[in-house]
Amino acid sequence: MLDYAALRAVMMVVQTGSFERAALALHVTPSAISQRVKQLEERLGAVLILRGNPCTATEKGEWVCRHMEHVGMLETELFGQLPALLAPDQPGEKVTLHIATNADSLGTWFLKAISGFSTGSNYLMNIAVDDQDHTADWLQRGRVLAAVTSLEKPVQGCRVTPLGSLRYRATASPDFIARHFAAGVTEARLSQAPALTFNQKDRLQHQWLSSVFGAPVVHPTHWLPSTQSFVDAALLGMGWGMNPEMLVRDHLASGKLVELVAETALDIPLYWQVNKLAAERLKPMTQAVVDVARGVLVQG
Repeated sequence: MLDYAALRAVMMVVQTGSFERAALALHVTPSAISQRVKQLEERLGAVLILRGNPCTATEKGEWVCRHMEHVGMLETELFGQLPALLAPDQPGEKVTLHIATNADSLGTWFLKAISGFSTGSNYLMNIAVDDQDHTADWLQRGRVLAAVTSLEKPVQGCRVTPLGSLRYRATASPDFIARHFAAGVTEARLSQAPALTFNQKDRLQHQWLSSVFGAPVVHPTHWLPSTQSFVDAALLGMGWGMNPEMLVRDHLASGKLVELVAETALDIPLYWQVNKLAAERLKPMTQAVVDVARGVLVQG
């Protein structure tokens, strides 16, 4: 038999980040939470929680958390059909769904999709952000139930739906262009002009350079882990960067930003992958994501 009190304790410690806050949420003492987690770890012979500030889940702990999400969705469905199972003074427990997306999708279209879903449901959302080439890893490790990813092949145990492509433009301010590319955009000049890079996983500049010049160009870069900061830094003449067309369309039209090389868009295909066990219950979320994505992303 599964010890659901212990499983719920693990989930709440991970969700709140501490044993003390988990105890408050579950209306028990911190020592009771600690004892439940310890007994479950001893029974499994595995560490489920990495003690720290905040406390985080191990890989096995993540699988416990995802199982409890499934249980929570089943209970929500059951209480909706049989409300008498809840005591009059007992509110239904809200379930937090864990999903992952890339920062540029979150900064352009994804929030509209997920807010449309959340406002029509009782679910809470925990949105993790990673590069689109790496969000599939979150699914594979059991850290999320669904993800926006660039991976077309289904992750094991997942269903995949194509969404369209997020279009990028290599953009910079006219002042930046005048300072670094007065004689034209060449590989030699690009090797000296500072670019903007999100983090070490960001390969968009590499992909664009390879597609336009036939090979990557080693270049200096500023590191800016923020979608909006990319646009702001480009406007301020700090560097050139791969900005989502949706965010810079007006700036390109007004002349505040210009393309390094005209009409050289980079399209990154995106896919929605969702755990098969949760797919049926997350149909409204999938529909919201697909509807918004196909309305704003490049199709075909």
